[in-house]
Amino acid sequence: MMTLEEMAASVPDGALVALPPDNSLPSVALAKALVRRGARDLRLLGVPVSGFATDLLIGAGCVAEVQTSACSLGEAGFAPRFTAAVKAGGIRVVDATCPAIHAMLQASEKGVPFMPLRGIIGSDILRHRPDWQVIEAPFTGERIVCLPALSPDVAAFHAAMADEAGNVWLGRRRECATLAHASQRALVTVERVMPGNFLEDERLAPGTISATYVSGIALAERGAHPVALLDEYGFDAAYVAAYARAARTQEGFDAWVAEHVSGARRAA
Repeated sequence: MMTLEEMAASVPDGALVALPPDNSLPSVALAKALVRRGARDLRLLGVPVSGFATDLLIGAGCVAEVQTSACSLGEAGFAPRFTAAVKAGGIRVVDATCPAIHAMLQASEKGVPFMPLRGIIGSDILRHRPDWQVIEAPFTGERIVCLPALSPDVAAFHAAMADEAGNVWLGRRRECATLAHASQRALVTVERVMPGNFLEDERLAPGTISATYVSGIALAERGAHPVALLDEYGFDAAYVAAYARAARTQEGFDAWVAEHVSGARRAA
């Protein structure tokens, strides 16, 4: 266990930080703590797309690079600070696809150097990804793309609960387990810590990631807000829409941060 600020302090500048999308357990609380810390030159990986937390970190000047399949605020429209940074050349964008990002993480999870993938040949993306190689498959002779294993320095996500043994319950969002398996460290914010051991409970074990893959846990009530957390709470559309309006300009974004991030050591 650590505090939220200690967790943010453990993420070094320049780290490759993997964040799940807004529909799959992002830790907005940790993103806000990184803004308060003044993190710099982070390389963000959207798994497989990027959303609210990524836009917040970009607007605060914490990000040098984003590798993702897309970055948006969903129904609230384009991610405004991401869009502004791309237009200004303030960040480097590494294009990817959703299946490719998952495949690269699965390669690291399995301990193999690459993963083959169909569906990319013929698209323009290969011209922008020299690290993705087209080879002849040894068993069929067909052309197929090989994607290198990807192991982020830090995986950051939010979960409903952890137990006193350090296991984390993800519920139905099992893709976050792959993210934790593939990364060097997994930092998880949670709503609460429960007694016992989830892995010894037949109902909870299938949705639990072992403490073996968890490097740090911090309590952060409503730590995914404004996005939804499983069946715990829903998406706060009004909050995101208000952010989107404010963040159309850097001045508006800075004022929003002063109210919602800098002035309060809380998750939302």
